[in-house]
Amino acid sequence: MKRAIYPGSFDPLTNGHIDIARRALLVCDQLLIAISHNQEKSPLFKLEERKTMIEQAFYGDARVSVSYFSGLLVDFAAKIKAPIMIRGLRAASDFEYEFQLAAMNRSLNPDIDTVFFMTGSDSYFLSSRLVKEVALLGGDVTKMVPAHVAQALANKRPHNQIL
Repeated sequence: MKRAIYPGSFDPLTNGHIDIARRALLVCDQLLIAISHNQEKSPLFKLEERKTMIEQAFYGDARVSVSYFSGLLVDFAAKIKAPIMIRGLRAASDFEYEFQLAAMNRSLNPDIDTVFFMTGSDSYFLSSRLVKEVALLGGDVTKMVPAHVAQALANKRPHNQIL
């Protein structure tokens, strides 16, 4: 069985993330979506909220599981016996950074490799950061995220915005 790991902050999960995960399942039998726990970031959603949103998006698909990790991704991937890391590329600007990460990870553990998927033309502009910003300012993100994520974002929006 081929097991892959798809790491990220997923704060929040977007349709771009879902697209990458579904296409990754074409080349692996099991996909672990791994939510990074990064103390330096100030996420909008708690780890458990993000985990629940991802589980809802993939409800009924036994090939997908969700977990958290902190520390080195290659160490976590080795621990769960996932020799493949999945990464999405939105634009050429992503490539250089992702290429550096993949090379570093490969130097740390040559048994783990990275597979890149280009985002679809309908989601290449999506980033969790932009989706959060638009949603918190009252913009419509219903075409960018699953319905349950759009609702969770709406619930986080400040109700007393001063214009």
